[in-house]
Amino acid sequence: MSVTIYHNPRCSKSRATLALLEENGAAPNVVEYLKDAPSADEIKSILKKLGLAPREVMRKGEDTYKEQGLADETSDEALIKAMAENPILIERPIVVKGNKAAIGRPPENVLAIL
Repeated sequence: MSVTIYHNPRCSKSRATLALLEENGAAPNVVEYLKDAPSADEIKSILKKLGLAPREVMRKGEDTYKEQGLADETSDEALIKAMAENPILIERPIVVKGNKAAIGRPPENVLAIL
């Protein structure tokens, strides 16, 4: 079964998670999500696999989060749309395998889905 990592090569946690996957025999499909942003439907699918609400995978410290007033937003659809339009808002890295997903914070979290 294939493994996909939504990866930001500038992020140390993302790099460490990618290395951990490779050390454990996975040859993940690497999606640089800042260049190739997931669609709203893809984000919904990832959220379902994570078992998390949109706000739980958002980077609340990002300027974009504050500038768009997302702390006051109550609609999951609006939060998902914001992540699709501004992928910098998506927590990283996220690893997906089949119908499971994990956020690599810490990187060892992803081992549970391999």
